[in-house]
Amino acid sequence: MMNRKLRVSIGLILASGLSAAAWAQSGGTPPEAGDTVLEEIVVTGTRLKSTEFETPNPTFSISSQSIELSGAVNMTSFLTDVPALVGSFDTTQTTGAAGFIGSTGLNLLNLRNLGIERTLVLVDGRRHVAALPESAAVDVNSIPIDLVERIDVATGGISAVYGADAVSGVVNFIMKKDFEGMTARAQYGSGTGGEPKDVLAALTAGMNFADGRGNISGAIEYTHEGRLSASDRKYLSRERYRRMVQNPDDPGDDPTVPDVVPLTDIRYFGTSREGGIDIDIDGVPDIRPTGEPYDNGSFIPPGGSFARGGDSTYVADYIGDLVARSDRTVANVFAHYDVSDAATVFAEFKFAHSKSLSYAQPTFDYYMAFTPDNPFMPGAVRDAIIPGIGAAVFEDPSVPDFALMVRDNFDLGVRGERNKRDTIRSVVGVQGDVNEHLRYEVSYVYGETKVKSLALNNRYNDRFFAALDVVTNPATGQPTCRSNLDAAALPFQPFADQAYDYSSGVLSFTPGANSGCAPLNLFGEGVASRAAIDWVMLDSLTRSKLTQHVVNGYISGDIPQLMLPGGPVEFVLGGEWRREASHTETPLEDQLGLTFGNVILPTRGHFDVKEGFGELRFTIFRDRPFAKLLQVNGALRVSDYSTVGSTTTWNSGMTWAPVEDVSFRGTLSQSVRAPNIGELFSPQSQTFEFIEDPCAAGRLDNGSQYRAANCTALLAALGLDPDTFAPNEGVNIPGLQTGNATLKEETARSWTLGVVLRPRFASNLTIAVDAYSIRIRDAISTAEAQDVANNCVDQPTLDNIFCDQLTRDSASGGIVDFRLRPENVAAFRTRGIDFNIKYLVDSATMGTQTDFGRLQFSLVGNKLTRLTFIPTPGADLINDKNSRYAPKTQFSFDLTWMKGSVIVNYGMNYFSKTRRYSLEVLAGDPDNASPENIYYNRRLTHDLQLAIDLRDSVRVYAGVNNLTNQKPDLSTIYPVSPVGRYIYLGAKARFGGAK
Repeated sequence: MMNRKLRVSIGLILASGLSAAAWAQSGGTPPEAGDTVLEEIVVTGTRLKSTEFETPNPTFSISSQSIELSGAVNMTSFLTDVPALVGSFDTTQTTGAAGFIGSTGLNLLNLRNLGIERTLVLVDGRRHVAALPESAAVDVNSIPIDLVERIDVATGGISAVYGADAVSGVVNFIMKKDFEGMTARAQYGSGTGGEPKDVLAALTAGMNFADGRGNISGAIEYTHEGRLSASDRKYLSRERYRRMVQNPDDPGDDPTVPDVVPLTDIRYFGTSREGGIDIDIDGVPDIRPTGEPYDNGSFIPPGGSFARGGDSTYVADYIGDLVARSDRTVANVFAHYDVSDAATVFAEFKFAHSKSLSYAQPTFDYYMAFTPDNPFMPGAVRDAIIPGIGAAVFEDPSVPDFALMVRDNFDLGVRGERNKRDTIRSVVGVQGDVNEHLRYEVSYVYGETKVKSLALNNRYNDRFFAALDVVTNPATGQPTCRSNLDAAALPFQPFADQAYDYSSGVLSFTPGANSGCAPLNLFGEGVASRAAIDWVMLDSLTRSKLTQHVVNGYISGDIPQLMLPGGPVEFVLGGEWRREASHTETPLEDQLGLTFGNVILPTRGHFDVKEGFGELRFTIFRDRPFAKLLQVNGALRVSDYSTVGSTTTWNSGMTWAPVEDVSFRGTLSQSVRAPNIGELFSPQSQTFEFIEDPCAAGRLDNGSQYRAANCTALLAALGLDPDTFAPNEGVNIPGLQTGNATLKEETARSWTLGVVLRPRFASNLTIAVDAYSIRIRDAISTAEAQDVANNCVDQPTLDNIFCDQLTRDSASGGIVDFRLRPENVAAFRTRGIDFNIKYLVDSATMGTQTDFGRLQFSLVGNKLTRLTFIPTPGADLINDKNSRYAPKTQFSFDLTWMKGSVIVNYGMNYFSKTRRYSLEVLAGDPDNASPENIYYNRRLTHDLQLAIDLRDSVRVYAGVNNLTNQKPDLSTIYPVSPVGRYIYLGAKARFGGAK
């Protein structure tokens, strides 16, 4: 789904403010002028009972009314309008070619652009089991939309309160648990051109019993998000798709001509859907399967990856799906019962079932060899084969003549994923007040996620190449696999990049007459038989299970014997034990390396942690001159991990309101994140990646100041000229990836400093401004293959961890192997300013004769001042500020008019343009792109909604998001969703006094 405007009751729980936040949080009627709301709630960021103005942590709160009025059926797409969560992963980033293995259907939060692994997601202040194997990442869409009371986003390190993973902060979903009556809601929506189509249906009911001492409530919610393919959007069609590629009109790198330009009709050089055939074995197709000359189009250097025009495959064909089809059913039950004044038992249970489907890319093959005795080879191709070419290439007269084929195998089936996830989560506990000064809570949480991930249209490589080696059966005169006639025959494949090593002795079939091998014809698109396709292709099933056990207990209250002028000292003291486990069983064919792509081995790992924690709060002054409130607090957590040993986290804060109108607040904290199961325990497995060599002659200026000198030294040592070095980049490079059992925890230091204004002369106006800073050292980082190659030569010297992870061919100089594993080598730092302005104008409280209803204004934003990354100690700093999903400026504006039974809402969502290229590239190559193409477009969307209460119990609503139908920038699904203009309508009914 597309990004959604935050609406009406988006509020900041004003840590130093007064009562104005209470109505925003509840979505209810605002207080009368002069009223004071001092209801005690537990604010995210502390376990101490607090009013909103008594916590220094800036906590942004989103009400249930805001979510409902957005028209959202996808929680993460809605939350990406929160500036701190703009980089989160919604379905557009976990779908098709944009996603990663096993990610289809997942929605993962990324706070402050510091990574999903550093964002802690809680439900009612308690941990939630993960959905991404080997990680702690929670699928947010397993949390039902209609059951959310509010969402608190607490930024800055608060690991001392909630434990590890809260390095960038916490997103806490507060659920409706004391529900009475029944509500039913249904909604339908669709994007531009009618795709995708979305449906939401929800039913919530609850009742009190035992004279109000108990309550049981529950909800069931079904959500369908429709699949959106690239073919559903005209601007992504083959000829219209625009991609940034090397400028063919700038072969000499003229500094007045941009190096990279957007062009249409871009294709992958030298590879086609029907097969491009290389007769002279020079790596470039010469003819088509029909025998006609192959048009390679206009070659676009460097590297040989792209061409313009010709017979090759359109790049647009490889985009795949833009949004996955997703179906989710979530059922929740909550219950509590007051056994006595001192004990309330509570329990909850959730079951979430989700199914998702998306398609990405086909299999593809480079340089498959075909000999003239193949009966499928068209006569025109056979006649074009150069006599003696095999002997000439290998300087061996026994080598047969052959031709090579490069092909994109769309007709064999496009690869995709069909994922099923079943999540259960149960909570039991008891809480109560021992006396007026002391309360307690003990709880146990068990969570479990089972994942079945079906890789669609995977391929047996051993069968594929056996099926390609076709001869004529002398007994029948029909094509057959050579291995059917000669069980010892090995396919002749001297160059194919995916060719299977039959010498390993591990096969998925037994060669011979009963092998089942069906001959495969690839000379043309759509000519392969169904029997052959079925024999070489398969769907591979991976099963994963994640479990979580959490036992938590604490006591809290105040110590009346320790009185300060502002009141007694307050405290929390508690302990926690947690165990996380993840087990992934990969299919045997993947483990044995029999399939297309990666060797994937099973993963099994777990850890447990024992923790003790405490909080203290001192209210030094209250209601004194120049000290309406002066309060300090601190928290400490000591942890003992079975993996990394002992860690210590802490935070401290202060709130000072010299007068009622102005409050100041600040925090200082240290947080840690222990490595997750995947980072520690992932076994060594094979992977394949395309790598653009940073030492290619055309890229020496596209890196740090050290790149040119390092590449010169590296290539000179191999006897190569860096000025003419042109590696072959048209193939997948094999590599290995693994976990790292020697990892240690990463540590973050954070601070926040803010001011809250609520002037008495402007009733219901609140303004909050908070600066923040997060700095992470010993950060765990797993570089991508391309980053490994770049970082190797962009460091001050070649003596670095990245160069150790690469292997170059001693003759050609090209990269032929790489190693990927996480290391404690990186450093992150981010700084910025959050601001929130909210104002309510209510004719009922103004004493005016004209009843114009109520107007609510909200402006929420962020100014990012720093986002940097250092890949290794001593390396140059990489500036990610203003890069993709990290805009300098972002805000959401809301204007809502309410009168009688009518609500009209207008929302605007904006973030500034962001860089398409890194500052390092632009500094080294100022003419890399034209000024208009250096940046991605800004995001500017407008949303409207109209809601009407037909009766007290029925509301109908309709809305449109992205009213102007802003489209993504070229070559991307960014900065807006490809869904485009989205129109929805719905209705909600309330019964039995439900709100």
